[in-house]
Amino acid sequence: MTQINRQILLASRPQGGVTPDNFKLVETPLAPLADGEVRVRNHYLSLDPYMRGRMNDSKSYAAPQPLDEVMIGGTVGEIVESKHPKFAVGNKVVGMFGWQEYGTSDGKGLQKVDDTHVPLSAYLGAVGMPGVTAWYGLNRIIAPKAGETVVVSAASGAVGSVVGQLAKLAGCRAVGIAGGADKCRYVVDSLGFDACVDYKAGNLYKDLKAVTPDGVDGYFENVGGEVLDAVLARMNAFGRIALCGMIAGYDGEPLPLKYPALLLTQRLLVQGFIVSEHMEVWPEALGQLGMLVAQKKLHYRETIADGLENAPEAFMGLLKGKNFGKQLVKLV
Repeated sequence: MTQINRQILLASRPQGGVTPDNFKLVETPLAPLADGEVRVRNHYLSLDPYMRGRMNDSKSYAAPQPLDEVMIGGTVGEIVESKHPKFAVGNKVVGMFGWQEYGTSDGKGLQKVDDTHVPLSAYLGAVGMPGVTAWYGLNRIIAPKAGETVVVSAASGAVGSVVGQLAKLAGCRAVGIAGGADKCRYVVDSLGFDACVDYKAGNLYKDLKAVTPDGVDGYFENVGGEVLDAVLARMNAFGRIALCGMIAGYDGEPLPLKYPALLLTQRLLVQGFIVSEHMEVWPEALGQLGMLVAQKKLHYRETIADGLENAPEAFMGLLKGKNFGKQLVKLV
C-alpha cells in the first residue's frame, strides 16, 4: 500500500495580511526510495517570521517561495527508511523539508542530532537556527563587553530569549522589550533579564529610559517601527545594532525612521545579517548552545500547535505575537 504524504502548499501570495486562503493542504503519494536516498518522518516543523517575507514576490536576500510548492521550513524528525550509506533507520535529523509530514533527501543538508540530553524540538529553537541567529548577532555584531547594556526586542521569542541570556552570561545588563505583562514577567523571572519593557502598556520611550539609566550599548532588533525609534533615542555613542528582523513591516507597510540623524550623531554601527550566510560559525555556536541547554543554563519556551493542518493558523498567530517562545507544529 502506497504511503500518503500530507503537505501544505503556498496557494497564493498575501495581499497585506496572511489569510488561510494563501495555503492549500494536499495529499501526495510517496514515491519509492531511490538508491542514495533517505525518508524522514518529520516530528516537528519550525514556524519563523522569515517565512512571511518569502511569501512575497519581491526582491530580497532569498528567492520567493514558489506558488503551488511545499512551504519552506525547518524540520526535525526520524529516518524511517534509508538507502544511503551514511544514514540509518532511527537516526534523528534536522533538515529543511518544509510544511509536510515526510521528507525525502539524498542526504545533502541533513544534520544528525542526538536527543539524549537535548530534546528533539530544541534543535529547531535554542539549539537550531534561532539560537545561532542570536549567537551570531550578539557575538559577531554587538560584541558585548561586561558591564554594557544590551537591549533586545521580541525578547520572549525564540531568538530574543537566547540573546538576552547570552548577554547575561557575558556580564552585561540585559533589557528586553516584549508584548504583554506575562511575557515580560517570564523574560525577567524565568530567563534572568534585568528588566523588560511592555511595549503594549505605558510610554515605550519613557519606560525604556527608566530601565536603561546608562543608555544602550548594543541592540538586537527583531521588530522595527516604533520599537526601533524608541531604542535609537537611547543608544550611546558608538553603539552597535544587529538587524535581524523587521516583523512590524512584514505586511508591506513602510517603516520610516523618526530620527535617522541619530545614526550619525551617535556614530552607530548598524548591520543587517542573514544567519544562513555565516555557516562557518554554526559548529561553534551549536556546540556552545547545546552544552548550555544540556546544563540547563539556557532556558527556552515553546508554543506547539498539533497537526499539520493547524500550521497556517499557528503561523498567522506568530506574525501577530500570539505565540509564547518558539512556535512549533507537532507532526506525530
